[in-house]
Amino acid sequence: MKIYSGNAHPALAKKIADHCKTTLGDLEINRFPDGEIFVKIKDNIRGEDAFVVQPICYPPNENFMELLIIMDAMRRASAERITAVLPFYGYARQDRKDQPRVPITAKLVANLLVAAGASRILTMDLHAQQIQGFFDIPVDHLYAAPILARRLIDRNFPRPVIVSPDTGGVKMAQAYAHFLECGLAIVAKERRGPSEVDAFSLVGSVEDKTAIMVDDLSTTAGTLCSASRLLKENGALDVVAAVSHAPLVPQGLERLKKSSISELFVTDSVPLQHDGTFPVTTLSVSDLLGEAILRIHEGRSVSSLFKL
Repeated sequence: MKIYSGNAHPALAKKIADHCKTTLGDLEINRFPDGEIFVKIKDNIRGEDAFVVQPICYPPNENFMELLIIMDAMRRASAERITAVLPFYGYARQDRKDQPRVPITAKLVANLLVAAGASRILTMDLHAQQIQGFFDIPVDHLYAAPILARRLIDRNFPRPVIVSPDTGGVKMAQAYAHFLECGLAIVAKERRGPSEVDAFSLVGSVEDKTAIMVDDLSTTAGTLCSASRLLKENGALDVVAAVSHAPLVPQGLERLKKSSISELFVTDSVPLQHDGTFPVTTLSVSDLLGEAILRIHEGRSVSSLFKL
């Protein structure tokens, strides 16, 4: 077994390798003068079980192209099996045609990963569950909920209630509510643009409770901040948020500082751009991904990793 890392998140890849009690493989990545990517695998991987860790995060085009080229090099170096480890599956927001003449980028990314040589996909908290069906190769889909829920339970928030900040996240919110053994509320929202969201109604009660919003992805924090305002208006004592993937942009951090959210819980699936001016608790998914890699390599089940 050999584990490699691109330039997207080498710190996470190093933690994953440490969990697997191995070291990262020797990989050279350079740029030609015009910006094209050059990759050379310095290890002999003929007949090896190769894993490459590369979230498709900012800058997504650079990191995704780098991943494709690394896998092509692995395939041509005669690796027995190539597993793309995607802690964050980028381009997943566009998973269907919801308006005329738009692409389905989640399917395009799936096609490109397979064309580049991926034999298997290991990913976490896809933006839409049905993306697993875009692949004709095995997909191991992990969840950050047990990791985040464990920390939320340890914090012992008074009278917690789990809140889904949009109707699409109800199933995820139900899982958190099951873990914390508490109630569930739902915010219905209207999206007015790629970064503008207007929350407009609440299903369920949050009065005199700690509202814990859970979501899979937050970039501009528009959904979370508009929902938090609605929760406060409906009598929530406190509002916190737990997000699986947080590729936050500066606009998102500024919104969080001005919002009713008192703390944000995130995983390290992507490098967090944070200046320390807002309370953020980062939980590592390295052990989860590392254990999944070991189980895939040894042909064991990964289903037990879904439990708290």
